[in-house]
Amino acid sequence: MAALPIGSRVAGRVVGRQPFGVFIRIDGVPSGIGLAEILAMPHGMELPALGAAVAGRVIWHADHNCQVKIKLDDWCSE
Repeated sequence: MAALPIGSRVAGRVVGRQPFGVFIRIDGVPSGIGLAEILAMPHGMELPALGAAVAGRVIWHADHNCQVKIKLDDWCSE
């Protein structure tokens, strides 16, 4: 979490997809996994697909599981 302070810009790939959001492997942080909940996505957008490149900002740290929450602002499928 120290490598990903709140407000920092991150990019990565979607590695898991659930009805509540997507799990993201964060570029440049080997053990970095982020969660982008559907409530923190632009209104009217669908969840990004598995493997999609995504980008956004860190908005919260979940201390109990060392996970960061991310607000997505950009993604594309590949």
